[in-house]
Amino acid sequence: MSLKSLHISLITLALLVIGLITKQDNSNHNYTLITTSKVYTAGDDITLEFTFEGNPDVFMYCSNSYGPLILKPEINNSLKFEIPNILSNKSGILNWELHFGSKRNSGQIEILPKDKINSIETYIGPPSIEAGGTDYSMLVTVPTDDLDNPLIDSTKVAIKRQFLEIRELDDIYIKNGIGYKCLYSDDKSGRMLISTECLGLNSKEFDVNIVPAIPTHFTISANRIHSYADGNQMTTFKTSIIKDRFNNVVSDGTFVTFFVTNKAGLKAKTSGTTMGGIATAKLLHPDHEDQWTVKAYVKGMANSEVITLNYEQVITDFEVSFSEDHRLITVGPLQSFMNQYVPNGLDVTLKIYKDGAIEHQMIEQSIDGFANFKLNKDRYPRGRYKLEIEAAGIVKSFADINYE
Repeated sequence: MSLKSLHISLITLALLVIGLITKQDNSNHNYTLITTSKVYTAGDDITLEFTFEGNPDVFMYCSNSYGPLILKPEINNSLKFEIPNILSNKSGILNWELHFGSKRNSGQIEILPKDKINSIETYIGPPSIEAGGTDYSMLVTVPTDDLDNPLIDSTKVAIKRQFLEIRELDDIYIKNGIGYKCLYSDDKSGRMLISTECLGLNSKEFDVNIVPAIPTHFTISANRIHSYADGNQMTTFKTSIIKDRFNNVVSDGTFVTFFVTNKAGLKAKTSGTTMGGIATAKLLHPDHEDQWTVKAYVKGMANSEVITLNYEQVITDFEVSFSEDHRLITVGPLQSFMNQYVPNGLDVTLKIYKDGAIEHQMIEQSIDGFANFKLNKDRYPRGRYKLEIEAAGIVKSFADINYE
């Protein structure tokens, strides 16, 4: 036999001997649980007691939802394992394993919550839901004892609700430590008040806002001092009372946009927010004869019909005068529908052409019924120019103006 084979044989023999000794040692050990109770109440003193034969050098591994602990016994004529409060105060299943050598005994005990309530935790969300009976807020309640354990399943919780003039009472039952209920909206908007009660203990008051559903189509109107295109007065647009399909007035602050299209197809917009369901917005009159088509939108939800507004020409004619060297140009008087001077700020445009191409454009605003343009010699040297002046949609041309 080789030396290597001899070493392998000796190691194998040693392992067999150790295994036989271990088996013999374990066969001489006996641990029997003599504690009969399998159910406790949270906060009770819990002791697991074992009779034993053999080696008392053992330990117990305990675990519950709080985590694991390893316990050493109190040794007398028996082994006593006292479960610490951190585990015995927690309701649920407590698992234990008694380890001795390579063997173990195992079992579990049930710890029930106390039957007296200490607090009731209640949560509700979302805080705002839409009217109509399809949207809902969920209420979740957790009644607990003084050790913060949820009460046993099937404990009754009363849910009290008030909405407008209606009061309701619903009973739910705890399951897996919690109770819940879906609180559906009504067709009307308003505020729902909610509270819970369990074993004579009441929660604080909660509320859920039932807001109007999406708005339906509406009408608009326009109000103005006069219908003249003076570029000065304001036209006020106004919606009807905007409501949802359940006849609820939409929430204050609903954003409404008014789109305005003129005869040339150019668009403008103005906007406002609702107060009491009505939104208003303003837009400055045009400065020349025009026709507006107006439509309002609550973006992505509702819109109005189209209304048409006509604006009359306010200035039918105006005079243009030149200084001796033609470099000072005076436009006016600009007179409105009662022959009064137009309000300050009317745009007057001067376009200057040379050799058939536009050279420059100037815009001045009227002051006291007149607008003045001054052509600088450095900017406009000697030559012949064509001038075109526009005010309130009226255009006047002056060809072949000679500048020295």
